[in-house]
Amino acid sequence: MNNFTRRQVLRSAGAVAVAGAAGAATANAPAWALDAADRTVFAHGLASGDPMPSSVLLWTRVTPVAEALPGSGRGPDVTVTWEVAPDSGFRKIVARGSAPTGPGRDHTVKVLADGLAPGTTYWYRFKFGKALSAVGRTRTAPAAGASVDRLKFGVVSCANWQAGYFSSYRHLAARGDLDAVLHLGDYLYEYAPGEYQARDVVVRPHEPAREMTVLQDYRRRHAQYKTDPDLQSLHAAAPFIVTWDDHESANDAWKDGAENHTEGAEGAWRDRSAAARQAYAEWMPVRYEPGGQLYRRLDFGSLASLSMLDLRSYRDLQASSGADPAVDSTARTITGTAQMDWLLNNLNSSGPQWKLVGNPVMITPVKVPSTLSAGELAGVQELMGGTTIDGVPYNVDQWDGYEADRSRVVRHLRDNAVKDTVFLTGDIHSGWACDIPADPATYPATGDSVAAELVCTSVTSDNLDDILNVPPRTGSLSVEAAIRAANPHVKHLDFDSHGYSVLDVTPAGVRMDWYVLADRTSAGSPATLSTSFSVGAGTGKAVPAAGGAL
Repeated sequence: MNNFTRRQVLRSAGAVAVAGAAGAATANAPAWALDAADRTVFAHGLASGDPMPSSVLLWTRVTPVAEALPGSGRGPDVTVTWEVAPDSGFRKIVARGSAPTGPGRDHTVKVLADGLAPGTTYWYRFKFGKALSAVGRTRTAPAAGASVDRLKFGVVSCANWQAGYFSSYRHLAARGDLDAVLHLGDYLYEYAPGEYQARDVVVRPHEPAREMTVLQDYRRRHAQYKTDPDLQSLHAAAPFIVTWDDHESANDAWKDGAENHTEGAEGAWRDRSAAARQAYAEWMPVRYEPGGQLYRRLDFGSLASLSMLDLRSYRDLQASSGADPAVDSTARTITGTAQMDWLLNNLNSSGPQWKLVGNPVMITPVKVPSTLSAGELAGVQELMGGTTIDGVPYNVDQWDGYEADRSRVVRHLRDNAVKDTVFLTGDIHSGWACDIPADPATYPATGDSVAAELVCTSVTSDNLDDILNVPPRTGSLSVEAAIRAANPHVKHLDFDSHGYSVLDVTPAGVRMDWYVLADRTSAGSPATLSTSFSVGAGTGKAVPAAGGAL
C-alpha cells in the first residue's frame, strides 16, 4: 500500500518541505533515533507526551499513499502498529499494539502505552507495512509518593516558524538529561506570510500561505511545524507536556472570540475554535480529545506536582483597558469556576512538595511607569499586549486583566500557608524571575511573597528590541530598569533574548537557567547561558543562583 515513488511524494510544495526537513533531521538526531527510519511514510516524526507512572502517550503521523497529504482529506483508512522496549535495539518488547487511522483524523496516530514501570526510560517506534518510523525515547513519571532526588525539564514557548529557526529545540534535544519538555503555549502561529515574522523579514514562510481559519488550514500548519528537524529531534528525545495559549487558534482568544478573528468574514468563531481544537488533538502528544478538558495534573513522586492550565477556553472577554472596572469584577474569570476550584485544590500542603503550575500567561502584577519615552511605552505596549491609561500600559490579556481571579489564588496561598508554589510561564516573549507578593502595595517592606514565577522567553517570536528596531541589549536596558524599579518584586527581566530554559527541581529548591540564542535567524545558532535564578524551599522568593549551568 505504500509503494509510491519519491517523485510522487515531492509533487507539491508542502511535500517538498517535508522531504527537506526530514533530510536535515538526519544530521541532528542521535543514531538510535534514525535506525531504519522511513522518512517518506513517517515524514512528520514521532512524539510522546503526558508521562505518568505506568503509561505514556505516543504519537505519529503516517502517509500511506502519496495523495494522503496533511489536510487533504484523502487516502485510505489504515492500521499502524507500535512497540515499546527498554533498549533502543528493541531486543525485548514490553508493550505493543495497533491503532486505526485515516483521513478522518488526518492520518495521525495517538495511543496510550500502559503497563510500564515507573521512573523508567523506554524507546518506542511505529510500523506501517514494511516501513519503520524513527525511534523515540521517552520516560515514565516516578511512582506516586516515591522519593525523587531531582527532576529536570526543558521549558519553552512562543515558536514562530516565520521568525526564525528552532535552534532552541536542537540544544535541548542534545542534552539527554530531560525528564520532560514543558511547552507553555504558542507552539505554532496562525498568521499568513508577511503578517508576523522576524522584524520585517519572513525567515520561513508559513504554509498554507494564508491565515489559518478552517480545519484544513490548522492541519496543514501543524504538519509544517512537525517537519522542522530540530522540533522532530526534541520530540524524539523526551516526552512533551503541553498546553495551548492563543496562537494555536487566534491572537488574544477568549471563550467566544478573539482579537484576531472577524466574525462572519472569517466564519463563525465556534467553528474556527472547534477546528483549531480538533487539529491540536490530532497533531499533539497530549491526553486531550475535542470536547474534553485540557487542564490536567501530573505528579512526579513526592517531589513535584505539575498543574497545566488552560487559560483560553473559559475566560471572559478581555477588559478594554486597565482602567476598565471590569478588571476587578468578580463576575469575570480567566480560568472558569471549575478550573479555579481544581487549581486551588491542587495548591495545598499535602502531596508532592513542589507545586508547579504550567501557566500560559503571567500572573505576577506588573505596572509600567509613565516615565518611559513615548516610543518605549509603545514598544512595551505592543509586546505586553496592553492598553494605555495615563501613559501606563497594563496587560489585560494576562492575570492583570482578571484581578479577582488572581486575588483568589494569592489569598488561598497566603491564608492556607501553602509553601513551595512556582508558576512556570510563557507568552510574553521575555525572561522574568518574580516574587508574587501577598500585597504589592506593601512589598518589599513586608517581604511577604506567597509564590514565585519564572518566565521563559520566546523561541523565535519578536521581543522588545525587535519592536523598537534596536540592537539587542541596548535600548531595552533602560526600560527593564524602569520596570524593575516600579515593581520591586520583579527580580530579573530580559526583554530581548530568544532561547529556552532548563528547570532543575530538587527538595532544596527550584532553579531555572535561561539560555539565549546568538541569532534566531540562523539554523545553526549556538546558545549560551544567560542567567540563573532559584527559589529555595519554603521561601517563595526568586534569587540569583550561584554557580554555572546544571
